[in-house]
Amino acid sequence: MNAPASTRAGNRRGSRRSQLSDEVAAHLREAIMTGVLRPGTFIRLDETAARLEVSITPVREALLTLRGEGMVALEPRRGYVVQPLSRQDIADIYWLQATIAKELVSSAADRLTDEQVDELERANEALEAAVAEGDPATVGAAEFAFHRLLNRGAGRIKLAWFLLHAARYMPPQIYVTDPTWGAAAVETHRRLIDALRRRDKATLEELSATEFNDGVHRLLEQLERNGMWR
Repeated sequence: MNAPASTRAGNRRGSRRSQLSDEVAAHLREAIMTGVLRPGTFIRLDETAARLEVSITPVREALLTLRGEGMVALEPRRGYVVQPLSRQDIADIYWLQATIAKELVSSAADRLTDEQVDELERANEALEAAVAEGDPATVGAAEFAFHRLLNRGAGRIKLAWFLLHAARYMPPQIYVTDPTWGAAAVETHRRLIDALRRRDKATLEELSATEFNDGVHRLLEQLERNGMWR
């Protein structure tokens, strides 16, 4: 039995609102992680809604999400304020991602078929083409596609889910707009693919750690340049 049209329409509206809330949360999370929104800054609902061209509702829902993550706090009669973010906080976020990623890539070495490794090679070629083209959105999508294939191939669905959620704190614009990062990512992926073909787990874990170490250093350097901790 099909649901009434009014119910289906309500579900679509609810889904769209949830998507908008997630998009706003991602925007604000990246602004906090990159120091655009500094600790102590109050986030105004109406100003944020106007800037992002959305209603106040998804902004309020996004701030509730970020409050649950400890990125903002609600001060009575004043609103939501950005919480402190230390160097150690950032190092911990990337350490968590690196730790999970090493487990996944080790499992992938046991499970991936030659055909799946070939698919990873094609995904890396797509990333290389995107880097050459220089469009950040295409670079980001290609990088995500490569790691999605790799992580799914590990066969550890819950662990991959945790990595996906931890990766929300990795601000993509710092990386996808930097051609040097793109070239380094393509080369690291080539070495990963070669190690996968050889089932060389030690090299795979080393390369995975290198990727995240590079990521955290690039972010910390930018935050230092922006005067985050002056």
